Amino acid sequence: MISRKLKAAFYAGLKYPMKINASFYRLCRAPRKGIVKVHLGPGQCRYLPGWINVDANIVTAKLDVWANLTDGLPFRDNTVDAFYSHHVIEHLPDLLLSYHFSEMYRCLKNGGVIRVGGPNGDSAIQQFAAGNSEWFSDFPDTRKSIGGRFANFILCRGEHLAILTRSYLEELAGDSGLTFIGICKPMVETSFPDIIDAQVLATEHEPTPDAPRTLIIEARKITRVTK
Repeated sequence: MISRKLKAAFYAGLKYPMKINASFYRLCRAPRKGIVKVHLGPGQCRYLPGWINVDANIVTAKLDVWANLTDGLPFRDNTVDAFYSHHVIEHLPDLLLSYHFSEMYRCLKNGGVIRVGGPNGDSAIQQFAAGNSEWFSDFPDTRKSIGGRFANFILCRGEHLAILTRSYLEELAGDSGLTFIGICKPMVETSFPDIIDAQVLATEHEPTPDAPRTLIIEARKITRVTK
């Protein structure tokens, strides 16, 4: 795993080129019509054909748009049908999460949807309280104690900057203006199968389906028309 200091130095050095590129995309290339589906943070192995894949890592990630999510999303208002991100938002500073959800709301068309997933804080707390050390993995460090394995999951050697729970994600969605739809089991459940299809669900590896390690919420932008 690359150290956080090295990553910070890398992104600091490319901050302005990335910002200029994202601004150019938003002004000149971002789609205004048609079905627009955006995948935030595909990394190296979760690229989704048919989606606009946005990532800050221009070196190893497979992407369509080079942009930093902390600088806002490079799309026009009311132009996106769906946002999908899987194990991305926990890497955003906690104070930026409200801004990130508000940005998705800004970009979504009326009726547009989000599907957002990350480390399941609720399940982790339950499994820790039950003393089930086998639920936790050895990533990123090998730990013998359940406390050490719990720290692995929650903190990931400092890579995770927010703890995700159902109530917190529901709050973030609601505060941004999104209508919370519900929690979905990874790989198998969605309220929007016409958009979140089998291709998307196949990216969501889940080794413990009865107590999912990934917490996934779906929400929708519903603009109420006033007379």
